[in-house]
Amino acid sequence: MSDTLAAPAAFSLEVKHSRFLAQAAPVDTPAAALAFLESVADPAATHNCWAYRIGAEYRSSDDGEPAGTAGRPILAAIDGQGCDRVMVVVTRWFGGIKLGAGGLVRAYGGAAAECLRSAERVPIVPMCELTVLAGFEDLGAVHAALASVGAEKLEERFEPDGLHLRLSLPCDRAQALRTQLRDATRDRATISE
Repeated sequence: MSDTLAAPAAFSLEVKHSRFLAQAAPVDTPAAALAFLESVADPAATHNCWAYRIGAEYRSSDDGEPAGTAGRPILAAIDGQGCDRVMVVVTRWFGGIKLGAGGLVRAYGGAAAECLRSAERVPIVPMCELTVLAGFEDLGAVHAALASVGAEKLEERFEPDGLHLRLSLPCDRAQALRTQLRDATRDRATISE
């Protein structure tokens, strides 16, 4: 299981008079990642290099640095720190001394890795959506079962055939909910994914 950040984080580093500022944030979509880039990129800086990973989706940019010396090392830092749903932007202000390809890889990757290493993190809990159909006579039992597994109601409708619920809950609690509802309603409630 991987982690994401609990809150935005930052780390700065100076290498041969060049200043590097790594800024990271939790993101759920590529659009959110690019919005974070837009909010923290400094147009006065020499480069604003970045990378994000959201599950199987990832992107990176060297923003004018030699190919493969900034974006990929930032992405490697995200993966190396076991992070997911994270965007990291490393801004560089050139200090007058060229660092060479190896120096750039170390500076960008190192700033990103240290930023993520020092950030407060939270585990990513896989969530499932379920639909529950229950008779009106079972409302109390259904709501008690939902509360006991920490399910969140996304939609609740009362129809002539009973209560229709759409829920979100941690996937590892879905079976416990099924068992509780089966027992509490004498198998009258139906659950589907």
